Amino acid sequence: MKKVFVTIIVLAGLGFLGWQIYQKASESGKSLKRESRNVPVAVEVVLVKKASIREMGSFTGSLHPLSECIMAPKISGRLEKILVNIGDTVKGGQLVAVLDDDEYRQQVIQAKAELEVAKANLQERKSTIENAKREYERTVTLRRKKIASESKLDAAESEFKAQQAKLKVATAQISQNEAALKMANIRLSYAQIQVAENNNTGYRVVGERFVDEGAMLAPNTPIVSVLDIEKLIAAIHVIERDYPKIQPGLEAVISTDAFPGRTFTGKVIRIAPFLKETSREARVELEIPNAQKLLKPGMFVRVQIQFNEHKNATVVPVAALVKRNGTQGVFLADLQKQKARFVPVTIGIVNGVQAEVLNPPITGAVVTLGHHLLGDGASIILPGKKPAGGAPRKSENHDVKRGKMPAGEKKS
Repeated sequence: MKKVFVTIIVLAGLGFLGWQIYQKASESGKSLKRESRNVPVAVEVVLVKKASIREMGSFTGSLHPLSECIMAPKISGRLEKILVNIGDTVKGGQLVAVLDDDEYRQQVIQAKAELEVAKANLQERKSTIENAKREYERTVTLRRKKIASESKLDAAESEFKAQQAKLKVATAQISQNEAALKMANIRLSYAQIQVAENNNTGYRVVGERFVDEGAMLAPNTPIVSVLDIEKLIAAIHVIERDYPKIQPGLEAVISTDAFPGRTFTGKVIRIAPFLKETSREARVELEIPNAQKLLKPGMFVRVQIQFNEHKNATVVPVAALVKRNGTQGVFLADLQKQKARFVPVTIGIVNGVQAEVLNPPITGAVVTLGHHLLGDGASIILPGKKPAGGAPRKSENHDVKRGKMPAGEKKS
């Protein structure tokens, strides 16, 4: 029983001692917190200014030729010659390749001969029908005089009509053989691969060469590709947030790693009417003049598109923006009293370096460095100035510059 009583007394003493320690620690923490509120914080400030600010969109993409044509034969045959190579410039109607055309030349000769036979047959039919016509007319006269019989008249009429039908057949054969000759000439022309004639006056070059001379080609086998690089198309992909801001005609600045420090201009010409469900992005195409032929298809490019511009706007550095209790704002610095006041603001355009303040109107200076240690109404130390209310001791001054309160020290 005596042991139990002693144990209870010891436990009570330990509990009382713990309570005393807790009370002193709490009071020390509150005192430390009160003192920390009054310690000036070294900060950097920047003056609020009026300036033009632009809303820019940054994108990446690839360059494509204005047009690309794959030159391929419409017929099969052996490739006899290739007259161009990679990088050669070509024009509309220029010959780029030739197939072995002996077979197609013979087909043309045969078609011409068949046409001549058909023409001779037509002449024969014309002569025959003239004779049949004269015989029919003579028989009609004799019948009127009761010299020729009715049956002879019928026979002459039948012969005349038969010759008329044969003449039509011979005429149709002429048309048929003329069409066959044209088809043979077309097939012969297919043996010569030419750049298509069109209204495009761009700068066209050979991009790739797919086969060598002597190869046996099937119809539509690629021989060379021809690219128009007078202008290039930059294809970028825009996310849903920026999609409503893109409009045809917007100017853009293009840069590429191939030419560091150099920029090119372009403009938006086409916008996809939908966003892909897998990526939530839409394809946007920009046209880029390429008069100096520096840019090439396939290059990786960075594109800057200006969405909007506000002139004479109130701007502050992005570094000045902070959040307190979920509210975005800035710390306005009172340079005379060396105090910082938190002001909630409404932000407009943000371009990565500067931010536009829409409301409320602000002037003066804002804190850009050290505001993470500030509270509303906190004291601040400006570069090259002493804190308001007198300078701290040497040991304190060393810690204040780092934004800390010297622990365990009391003001004298």
